[in-house]
Amino acid sequence: MNNFLRLWQTTTVRLTALFIVIFVVASVGLLAFMAYQSTIVIQRNQTRDIEREIRQIMRIEHERGVRATAVAVQALSNRPGQGIYYLGDDAGRMLVGNLSDFPSSVLAIEGVHTFDYDRGRAFSEEGEDEAEHFEGYALVQSVLLDSGLRLIVGRDIRERRGFAAIIFQGFFFGVIGIVVFSAVAGGLTARRVLRRIDSITDTSTKIMSGNLSERVPVTKRNDEFDRLANSLNDMLDRIEQLMQGLKDVTDNVAHDLKTPLTRLRNKSEAALRPGVSAKERQKALETTIEESDQLIRTFNALLMIARAEAGAPSGAFADVDISEVATDMAELYQPVVEDAGMTLETNIAADIHLRANRELIGQALVNLVENAVKYARTGKVTVGVRESNDRVLIEVTDEGPGIPEADRGEVTKRFVRLEKSRTETGSGLGLSLVSAVAQLHRGTLRLEDAEPGLRAIIDLPKSAKN
Repeated sequence: MNNFLRLWQTTTVRLTALFIVIFVVASVGLLAFMAYQSTIVIQRNQTRDIEREIRQIMRIEHERGVRATAVAVQALSNRPGQGIYYLGDDAGRMLVGNLSDFPSSVLAIEGVHTFDYDRGRAFSEEGEDEAEHFEGYALVQSVLLDSGLRLIVGRDIRERRGFAAIIFQGFFFGVIGIVVFSAVAGGLTARRVLRRIDSITDTSTKIMSGNLSERVPVTKRNDEFDRLANSLNDMLDRIEQLMQGLKDVTDNVAHDLKTPLTRLRNKSEAALRPGVSAKERQKALETTIEESDQLIRTFNALLMIARAEAGAPSGAFADVDISEVATDMAELYQPVVEDAGMTLETNIAADIHLRANRELIGQALVNLVENAVKYARTGKVTVGVRESNDRVLIEVTDEGPGIPEADRGEVTKRFVRLEKSRTETGSGLGLSLVSAVAQLHRGTLRLEDAEPGLRAIIDLPKSAKN
């Protein structure tokens, strides 16, 4: 009972039941209409035959007299078949024919009549009686001839009624077969669907228990369930990547923030020791402020990356002159680059517009220039903006040592720093932020060999929209 209720709760079984009902109703209506039309056609044909024979007999009676009429009726009576014929006088005595027992209304009233009858006596061609017992259902037309004789011509329609009964009997068993077959097919289909759904449910249960490596089984049929399974598996892959990324971020945050926090505590504790001079305490406070600023920059970078990856609200995007943003940034950082003993050059095409977030694009450029200054240390830094087909390319090129090709995919991850000793200042979030900004604008960050140095390219589509 529980299995039946479970099957009935499935959409497949309910739809199958609905289709069965619709099909049965439609079939009943169609076959009933066909049976009715068939009966009507047969009845019309019989009625036309009756009327034709009556007209022929009336013409014989009018042209040749009563005797010829009796001979014609007797000849028709002797023919095998379903014909019913009677010719009698006004007293109700049968002169010729093959049926003598009629209801009184048939003998008294002209018109079409139907009735059950028992043909107890028939006549052979020699006029001799034959013992015959025949029950039937008659359709007759009663006519009073000009001579005063009563003429009745009809047909036995028992076979016609039997034909309709056979149609409906076959239809009845056909409907039963259709219902049984459809119910079995619906049950098997629902069971197959439930197995696929159960596999998805089991996988979901395992994943909720903490096993993120589980995936929904996929068959080779490539049906709608396989497409659903592939979509779910892609989603699970992405969730697993995000969870692993969160774990890595957590580990890196703990590692990168533990050291500066420990230094802050040690500096503060040292400054509070007895006998420490005012100059040493001031230096400890300055170091504490520097460490605090670095922590604030780290958290600000993390917050900005999170916002970029979450997607900026639609109001944050507007038509931005990328050429102007790059020019302003280059003018702002030129003194910084020169103080580092390097030169800053620009190769910025004019009047390049893009629907973007001005603040994030500017921050991404700042990060690329700061990285170039920090790690190249010599030579020149070139900032460029250009169009290529339907793309906008923002480039920052330096002449430093560059990044090995094997490491270029890693440096855009959070807290990844190629300088393992971490003697350089920084949090390892600069390129992560640039990559997040590029993805927010439906673009990519590419790192290429500038020979020598590194070329960082923010590749954005001109149609970038939020």
